[in-house]
Amino acid sequence: METLTGMERTNNCGELRISDVGKEVRLAGWVSRRRDHGGLIFVDMRDRSGLVQVVFDGSTQGLDFAKAETLRNEFVLGVRGKVRARSEDTINPKMATGEIEILVEELRILNRAKTPPFYIQDGVDVDEMVRLRYRYLDLRRPEMQKNIILRHRVTKIMRDYLDEQGFLEIETPMLCRSTPEGARDFLVPSRLNPGQFYALPQSPQIFKQLLMVSGFEKYFQIVRCFRDEDLRADRQPEFTQLDIETSFLNQDQLLTIMEGLIKKIFETTLDVKVETPFLRMSWDEAMTRFGSDKPDLRFGMELQDISEFVKGSDFKVFNSVLENGGQVKVIRVDDYANIPRRELDNLVEYVKIYGAKGLAWIQYTEEGVKSPFKKFYSDETFDAIKQATGCKTGDLLLVVGDKASVVAQALGELRLEMARRRNLIDADKLCFLWIVDFPMFEYVEEDKRYKAMHHPFTSPREEDIDLLLTAPEKVKANAYDIVLNGVEVGGGSLRIYRRDVQEKVFEAIGLTPEEAYAKFGFLMDAFEFGTPPHGGIAFGLDRLIMLMAKRKSIRDVIAFPKTQSAIDPMSHAPSEVDDKQLRELSIRTAVKKK
Repeated sequence: METLTGMERTNNCGELRISDVGKEVRLAGWVSRRRDHGGLIFVDMRDRSGLVQVVFDGSTQGLDFAKAETLRNEFVLGVRGKVRARSEDTINPKMATGEIEILVEELRILNRAKTPPFYIQDGVDVDEMVRLRYRYLDLRRPEMQKNIILRHRVTKIMRDYLDEQGFLEIETPMLCRSTPEGARDFLVPSRLNPGQFYALPQSPQIFKQLLMVSGFEKYFQIVRCFRDEDLRADRQPEFTQLDIETSFLNQDQLLTIMEGLIKKIFETTLDVKVETPFLRMSWDEAMTRFGSDKPDLRFGMELQDISEFVKGSDFKVFNSVLENGGQVKVIRVDDYANIPRRELDNLVEYVKIYGAKGLAWIQYTEEGVKSPFKKFYSDETFDAIKQATGCKTGDLLLVVGDKASVVAQALGELRLEMARRRNLIDADKLCFLWIVDFPMFEYVEEDKRYKAMHHPFTSPREEDIDLLLTAPEKVKANAYDIVLNGVEVGGGSLRIYRRDVQEKVFEAIGLTPEEAYAKFGFLMDAFEFGTPPHGGIAFGLDRLIMLMAKRKSIRDVIAFPKTQSAIDPMSHAPSEVDDKQLRELSIRTAVKKK
């Protein structure tokens, strides 16, 4: 096999331009495409920077031309040659290097390749499992390399910006104590301490708070986190956060710094203007208007309450809902009163996925009102609903009646689905939003207790502290999420820094003093040694890059991701281990080996 020695690369394929004409260059990379025109062979040669066309001329090259005839896609080459301008009729405007080509004077075949299981090109139509099985080939594709390069640039900007703002990057432990509150931990057995386990961190939450106790004031870390949970397109068992904590800053100051970071990232990497300050909206308002605490503001179609118009009739469905403290809400779909009945039936099944018992509708057509509950209400009622919701003839109202949480989820999801079906979403629009004033707790019916909506270290509003044990449902938290185009990309809060308040929060979520101290005693002890007021935020790096790259899955912006079953088809992780390893860890498994 030939080597590159003596012909080391001097230029990158995709960076050559018309100004380089006449220059001798040495390139190394892969065959992306080969075209044999008899006495001339054209090869699109690819490296990370892009493509350039190299030309082998049979009339001048002798043995090198014979080698060129053996080239196939994905062979690894080294070439030496001169840059020349293409003739005007052969210029390729779709290539950055389309005005030039390389006339090859020397060729070295550094390695041959088998035929790949799929084409190494953008937009390849192949099952994702195949792509993940051959991830090292998938990552050769230009669009995938572009995603990973974008990720690198974003993380560099994060580090540079936060350094300029006085933050220090500090690492925290990967082997921690298990804290069962929240998602499941990944456990790591300790060989030196038989029967005991570390947990991989779901986040560095407690450690970054302890760094504030230690006086570092401004901390950040681009850190791997781990959660053993059911997966979907925007979740992985291991993921990356930009983790941030500060002391002595109020909420407005912290959010302003974060807005500057986001502005810097998007304007530098994507060359798009980002307006600051971002809109802020309370959790209550978001749920009322959009049925979601991460609303997509790129289109309207807000939820509207028509309970006042439909109460007190002979229609038992709505009456029962309202008598039990529920609500009847609608979304307006403009110019869609002529929706096919088949699609309406489909939407009925769609809202059932999100807990609704059914879906009703009002169609304001040229022929009049069409609705499954028309006979229960007067024309005046439908006219009043039309006026209150801003409907015009030709519009459709989709109606859900149920308890407030079900109405919010069902109509919130239906809103998104109708926007997709009606092509209302501008893919190039960026809508940033802060959601603030979250409830401190949410009630878990199956456990018959409250749990922290964010985490139990989030501080309640000062005016709500006295309600922690008497009316926890009324307590608001100093918490905030940042939302981009309907996706939560970050979240955080001001933290509890007084032991007495932390103890009340633990009691409110059902932890006894003994349980609380066993799990978090070292943090509570630290609160007695002069803990400063502090707060922070964590950004989901994978989700952020996914949105920036306009991909549908975070797997496309992670070099080596897992599937939705949490496996790696390439390395075949997780895998069985031999009995000796298990004995060393004092572990016995009830699962029979395959």
